[in-house]
Amino acid sequence: MPPSTTKPTRIAVLADSDTRWKWGALTAARVAPGPSMEAALREDAQVGLELSGFLLRGRATPTARQLAEVGVRADSLKEVTSVEFLRAMAEEEYDVVVLALVGGGVQAMLHGLARLWEGRSRRPVVVTGYVGVVYEKLADGLLLRHGADLVLANSRQDAERFRAVYEGVGADASSVTEVALPFLGGAAYEGEHDPYTVVFAVQPSVPDSRRDRTYLLDRLVQHARKHPEREVLLKLRSRPGEHTTHIEELPYQKLVQRLDPPANFRLVYGNMGEVLDRTDLLVTISSTAALESLHRRIPTVVLTDLGVREVLGNHHFVGSGCLASWDQLDAGHRPTPDEEWVARQGVVADGSYETAFDAARERIAKLLAAPELPPLTPYYTPETAPGYLPGILARHHLGPDGSPLPGAPAADKEPGPVRQIVRRAARGAYRHGVQRVAPVIRRMGEL
Repeated sequence: MPPSTTKPTRIAVLADSDTRWKWGALTAARVAPGPSMEAALREDAQVGLELSGFLLRGRATPTARQLAEVGVRADSLKEVTSVEFLRAMAEEEYDVVVLALVGGGVQAMLHGLARLWEGRSRRPVVVTGYVGVVYEKLADGLLLRHGADLVLANSRQDAERFRAVYEGVGADASSVTEVALPFLGGAAYEGEHDPYTVVFAVQPSVPDSRRDRTYLLDRLVQHARKHPEREVLLKLRSRPGEHTTHIEELPYQKLVQRLDPPANFRLVYGNMGEVLDRTDLLVTISSTAALESLHRRIPTVVLTDLGVREVLGNHHFVGSGCLASWDQLDAGHRPTPDEEWVARQGVVADGSYETAFDAARERIAKLLAAPELPPLTPYYTPETAPGYLPGILARHHLGPDGSPLPGAPAADKEPGPVRQIVRRAARGAYRHGVQRVAPVIRRMGEL
């Protein structure tokens, strides 16, 4: 199974949303032993990396448009259930498996894979981590990811916090490996464009109220009116009916319909890196896009208009030098980021990004070269978490021992026409419930 000069490194990525697919696929390219990350990411490169993508079937399964927007190539890509993925891992040999899932999904797959590979001396190296900034559910999410060979930390600060949590509960912390966000890059900012371009990067779930979203949209439109010489862009994550990592109940596309924005205000989709290529000022509440922008040294603002609060995630940027309000921006304020804070967040704007994944790549190569690997041993077991773990596994149709439950959905072939129609109808009903029914019920509860 170790990579050689004749055989490509085979990596399987299991993801449950467009953003996690982007993280997982780019991480796979950057940690694959052998060629440099730049070579691995070139579309036309033949660098000995074979990438197989698996998309976990669910509410946030990426659409074809979302996959194209991510812009990551894969040698194969298919939609699967948890049990179907485990079956694929039993039928095919891989060198590395990247679990780009929410914490509960990672934990379920760790137990399923541990059961699948029981008694085997050779198995793939298992890698997991986080898509971006970790500002909530730190202990919960980390312990659900414990058991992978590598738990990637996107910054020095995260690596320290991850190890502290594992050591604090008596769990092995040796899996924690410091890297950086895999989707950073692009040309450094060299000065103002013509026209000067302001981009507001939205988030699907923050803020979550109509009032707060309407406020932010109104301020963005006001900024466009006050500065007619500027181009003001509302960067959207998904089109109506699509879902991302987080549920979006009140899409900005619908809220903007009641407004009459000026001609210099536009809605844009597409790859964030391409949008940043023409950005002079990036504004957000707490999006990971802020880190992408800071990496390229683009002036970046994290808004304080709605307060600096944990529920918004902008508390993560305390000390960054980037906190400001729309009033300040309208008056011409431009933030100066704190270099020490930026460096601790995995934003390596100093040119050292090329080496950020070396430790992970070397560690994987060493594990692949070992004569055998120990069994996967997650912190949570039926003994340590008997009231928590079984429910997590059952949601993925796995029993307490990690084996598939009787009747678990696992098709041997592509779904037939009837199954496809039923699946689309179910998704449509779910999205209608999220975007139309749930907000009405919530408003009634507030009366």
